[in-house]
Parts: sequence; C-alpha cells; structure tokens
Amino acid sequence: MKKGIHPNYREVVFQDTSCGFRFLTKSTVRTNQTTTWEDGKEYPMFVLDISSASHPFYTGAGNRFVDAAGRIDRFNKRFGNNYGSKKKKAAE
Repeated sequence: MKKGIHPNYREVVFQDTSCGFRFLTKSTVRTNQTTTWEDGKEYPMFVLDISSASHPFYTGAGNRFVDAAGRIDRFNKRFGNNYGSKKKKAAE
C-alpha cells in the first residue's frame, strides 16, 4: 500500500440523535467530536439524524397498506382514461 493516501480506519461511535441509540463500529468518517464508550475508552463520535433504531422501515412504525386500486382510480379521475393518447396520435 502507498503511504499517505489512505484514510484513517478506526473505531467510531455513531449516535442517533432522534432516539439516543449508539453503536461502535469501524469507519473512515472524519469527525471532531469524541465520546466515552461503555468500555471506558474515548472514541470519535459521529452524529446521525436517523438509524435502523429509529427508521420506520426497520421499526415497523408507519407501515400502511397501499391501496393500488384507489391510486389508479384517482389517477384516471384526475387525468382521464385517455392519458397519453396525444402522444399516440402524434406518433401515427
């Protein structure tokens, strides 16, 4: 490996500000903040807005049934059943 061209790969604490969840992993992210981890050592800390602990996809919150038929009906009501017919007529 060439010297001086690779980023510093080290252990970093990522903290989710929305729920307070923290996890320790290795990363090359640059940060000026530090925090003390559960083992008593001080690590660089990177602040996240959202993580798997707070994202609705992973937590199951906010899952809802998507009514595809209702969406199609609203689209047809708004634009009519002949949507795209102008393009077809122009191509003929």
